[in-house]
Amino acid sequence: FGAIWRVERRHHYGLRTMLRHIETSRLRRLTILGAPAGGQIFVEISIFGLVTFLIGTMGPLPRAGHEIALNCASFTFMVPFAISAAAAVRVGQGIGRKAPTEAASAGWAAILFGAACRATFSAMLFLFAHPIARAFTPDPAVIAATIPLLFVAGAFQFFDGLQITATGALRGAGNTHAGLIVQIIGYWIIGLPVGYFLAFRLHQGAVGLWLGLCAGLIVAGTALTATWRHTTRKLSLSTQSRIEM
Repeated sequence: FGAIWRVERRHHYGLRTMLRHIETSRLRRLTILGAPAGGQIFVEISIFGLVTFLIGTMGPLPRAGHEIALNCASFTFMVPFAISAAAAVRVGQGIGRKAPTEAASAGWAAILFGAACRATFSAMLFLFAHPIARAFTPDPAVIAATIPLLFVAGAFQFFDGLQITATGALRGAGNTHAGLIVQIIGYWIIGLPVGYFLAFRLHQGAVGLWLGLCAGLIVAGTALTATWRHTTRKLSLSTQSRIEM
């Protein structure tokens, strides 16, 4: 606030003289649009937090392997996450310009680019799992606990790329609810029960919980990509109807 006030005094942008009133209707629209997106972030963070807690009850070795694998998966996630943000902007701009074909192309380009990046990371995790784990620790026991989780991380990379970039494209189209609903179903209704069953009933340990996350990401990636495909069909139909008119 101090910096803003100083710039305003120097350049006189009009901040001190502007009308100050709360636009409840606009705030309501922003809340309806933004709350599901925030809820989706909460759903995703909380499931990984719960999985970390459950693995923590298994002992220090599973926990160490989990932290290394999660660090790697989070690192590779940053690339499609950035592509997703760009997709939201480009799709939104296309729709704002009343160019739905451009919006659809931008969304599909982001989804394909994000999926391709994650497929590349997947190959790296499969081929270089041991060197990656070895870069974190020289302990053979921790390396042995990490490698299976890196393999599971490699298995879900592609679908994770699909779900996050499709989410960005859908947000650009104004659909913030689909991501929240799909992730609740994928993570909490499917992924967590499957992971818990594999980990504690079939005694697969941390790998079982990660396989549950993998199942949830496969569901989320597939469902959100299908939702975006349905959205692009609606956009193309709206374009055709305007041309006919």
